Parts: sequence; structure tokens; C-alpha cells
Amino acid sequence: MHSAQLTLRNVTKGYPGRTVLDDVSFTLKPGEKAGLIGDNGVGKSTLLRLIAGQERPDSGEVTVGAVGGVGYLPQTVPLPPAATVQDAVDLALADLRALEAELHRAARGLDAGGGDPGALAAYEELLARYEARDGYDADHRVDIALHHLGLPGLRRERPLGTLSGGERSRLALAGVLAGRPELLLLDEPTNDLDDGAVEWLETQLRAHRGTVLAVTHDRVFLERLTTTVLEAEEGKVTRYGDGYDGYRTAKAAQRRRRIQEYEEWRAELARNERLAADHAARLGVIPRKTPMANFGHGGFRARGRAHGAMARIRNARERVQRLTADPVAPPPDPLAFTPGMAEPGTAPEEDAGAVSADLPAVHLSDVRLDGRLRLDALTLGRGGRLLVTGPNGAGKTTLLRVLAGELRPDQGTVRVPGRVGHLRQDETPWPPGLTVAEAFGLGRVGSADEHAGALLALGLFRPADLRARVGELSYGQRRRVDLARLVAEPADLLLLDEPTNHLSPALVEQLEEALTGYPGAIVLVTHDRALRARFEGERLQLPSRGRERGSG
Repeated sequence: MHSAQLTLRNVTKGYPGRTVLDDVSFTLKPGEKAGLIGDNGVGKSTLLRLIAGQERPDSGEVTVGAVGGVGYLPQTVPLPPAATVQDAVDLALADLRALEAELHRAARGLDAGGGDPGALAAYEELLARYEARDGYDADHRVDIALHHLGLPGLRRERPLGTLSGGERSRLALAGVLAGRPELLLLDEPTNDLDDGAVEWLETQLRAHRGTVLAVTHDRVFLERLTTTVLEAEEGKVTRYGDGYDGYRTAKAAQRRRRIQEYEEWRAELARNERLAADHAARLGVIPRKTPMANFGHGGFRARGRAHGAMARIRNARERVQRLTADPVAPPPDPLAFTPGMAEPGTAPEEDAGAVSADLPAVHLSDVRLDGRLRLDALTLGRGGRLLVTGPNGAGKTTLLRVLAGELRPDQGTVRVPGRVGHLRQDETPWPPGLTVAEAFGLGRVGSADEHAGALLALGLFRPADLRARVGELSYGQRRRVDLARLVAEPADLLLLDEPTNHLSPALVEQLEEALTGYPGAIVLVTHDRALRARFEGERLQLPSRGRERGSG
């Protein structure tokens, strides 16, 4: 079996109203394990569909040299609810099934062909390809994969409509892996997997002898698996070597260069402004007319000094104009949450929005809510950290909504004296037609220009993005609007429900740093393995109490 080699040359792909990929070129070498990262809506899934042959580029060339087949895992299974589990398995194994059918046809041709050497050679080549992928055992491998992915004993005749979205995704993943293709194209393969299933998947992919290209937001997955990181941004794809650590190092160096270039631009602008002002001041003290100015050396010296000063002023002003016309944009400020509490010892009446430093940020006792949440006691100090864990349906999201004042418990006491910032897992239902800038400023004090400036300073959006309609954005971009509003408003308590969902790894890194520097209290619900592993604070494990909408 030959190793896969994937090459894109000057690939452009667009849809009505926008270009998703613009003149993209890159190559993956045989056996590379590559992670494809970037914000939602930048073209990552489109790129996988182009490589898988599901779509064609508007221009450019996609070359896939995978004699051993291509396995493609989309985010959703493209089958109707009435289709069965077996239909999904057959779809995932489609190229292996096609190879098997071709092998059977070649065998029948041998029987009827009377020993044709060409037919025999073709049959042997097909058989070698099929055996290299261990095609005879593929269905058994599906069952093994389903067991490790949390779906043991799944009946093949079961309709897909009876499975959850996460279960359908795991079924598709099991089928793709069981086919042992040379090139694996995986779109968010760790979604809906628990830690044990993800670790099993990582083991399988590390052992895979072919090439892997996986779209993912999972930083632990990137750290453990990838040798190469491809970042999709603004229609382009940039390649970084040395895995995720190499990517982080390169991004940090890029930021340092941007800071240096901006500081050099500022210094050069200030120097030329100062030169122009200084020479103008000196010119002002040179006598315009002196007695016998047209005679003698004194007149020539005065005119020479004046002429030189005017030339230096002109040069400095021209330089200022060029620098001003082509400014170097400052790098965005690091994300930083705005604390809302008064400093220790400050009386509440000195700041109507502040709370006493002596009061805890959260105090709950004997809370009960309609079978969805039961909590005997919970107290969190003003700078406390609490990670809430538990299976889906345990009440994690419900607890955050109770703390936010969005749900009233059937009984018990809830005291949250300070200002609350709540990042919900569900999308914010923005009024139709709002632009990004209008959504950010909705209900906030200040002018539209002030809101736009504050939003741009966060680095979450480009100037051209501010006029985009929120309803036209991807989920990840709408998530950025919610995050921007959360960062901009003072809060004593942050309630974060899956805060890293649909955000690029680079932005998640910034978010982590912002949370580390935030002095207020935090209650966190997350499936992000890196965020949980690095969490420092208290932990609250909620037991399962039946199924709840949302994450729990």
C-alpha cells in the first residue's frame, strides 16, 4: 500500500456572497498527523469536503494520492431518520465496499476468462489492496470501535432516528476507523466523546500508518496527536510545524513582532513630528530681513540656515504624512475580565454597584428544583473558583441558571449579592437585523462609536466585521459577540457554561489567561479537557438525576 500524499494548489472556493478559501496551497507528507484549526465559519469543513471529493473548487487543484482509500467523517451523518445503523456503517465503509465489489467482479472474470494473465494481475492487485486494509474483518472492527465509543451491542437494524446526534456521530466514527483507509479526514472527531473514548481514539490515530487531517478545537488532542497544525484564517491556510507546541511558539513570536513593529512605527512618527516642530521653532528665530541683507556673508548664512531648516521641516512633515497614511495597527489588548467588587475595606455605600468584601460571592442552602437540581449547601468566596462536573442531566446548566437568577428554586435559599456575568451554552436570541457592533452595544451606555472602538480593541473582530448582521454569522462568531459583552461588563461572579465551545484554540488560550487574572469568583462548567486539567479551585460533582435539556 502506498502512503497518502495530499496537495492543494491555488484552491479557491466561494459561495454566494462570500469567498471561503482564497488561493490556498499546502501539502501533507505521507504519514503526517495534522490538525486543522480556526474559528467557525472560516472554511475548515469546506476544505475537508473538497479533499474528500464531496465538492469541487472554483479554481485550483486538489490532488489526493491515497491508493489505500480515503475515510471521511463529516460532522453530521447525511442519512434520513428512517435509515438504519447498517446503512450508516455501509456509508462509512463505502470505498471498502466498492473495493470488495470490484474484487468479486474480477474473480468472476477470472472464472470466465480462461486464465488471462492481465485479468489475473488485476485481480491480485485488488486482492492486495483489500487485504492490506484487512477488509474481511471490517464489520467486526466496527463492533469493537462501537464498544470503545460507548455504543456496545448497537443493533444494525435500529433506525437512525432513534439515536441522538452524538450517537450518530460516534457510529459514523466507528465505521470510518474500521475501514482502515490510508487517508483519514475527520471533522471534529472528539465531539460527544467522554474522556475514555477520546483516549482510545487518540491511541488508534497514533497507531495509524497513513495520513490524518482532523478539524478540531480540542487542544489536548492537538498536543497528543498532531505533528503539523494548519490554521485557517481570512480565507488562507497557514502551516506550522512541530505540532501544537510549535504552533503556540510561533503565534507568541508573531505577537511579539506585531508589538515591536507597532512600537517602531509610533517611535518613528513621534520622532518626525518632533523634528518638524523643532525645525519650525528654529526657523522662527532666524531673521527674515537684516540691514544690507543682500550683501556680505551674514546674508548668505541667514538664507542658508533658513533654506536648510525649511527643507528639513518639509521632509519631516512628508514622512509624518506617509506614516499616518499607512499606519501599523496595534496588536489587540489581551482579554481581561472587568472585576466588579469593591476593594477590601470599602463600604458598599461608596459604590452602589459594589458588594462588601466580607460577603461570599455565592451562598446556597437546601436548594431543590423540580427534580432537576438538588443541592444541600454551597458557599463560594469572592475570589473562589468552582468547577461543576457530572453526567448530562445532572443539573449543571440548571445550577448556573439558578445562580444567574434566571430560575427560581422550588425551595431553599440562594444568595448572590454581586453583579453576575453569564456566558450561556445556548445561543443568545438577538433581535433580527442587528449588526455585530449594535449587538455588542445593545443596552450599554455610550455612543455607537465608543462601542465600536471598545469592541475592536478586544481583537475579536476586524473593522469590516462590525457591519455584518449577527444572523449571518457562524455559531462561533456569535459566540465571540457574547464573549465580548461578558468581558466588557463589570462582574463579581462569572458563570461560564462550556465557554470554549466553538472558539479557536488561540482564542481559548487567551480566555484561559484572562480567567487566571480575574480577581472575582468563577463557576465553570466545561468538557474542555485542558481547561479541566489546569483548573485550580474547588470541584462539585453533581449526581445523575435524569435527562435535562442542554449540557446538564
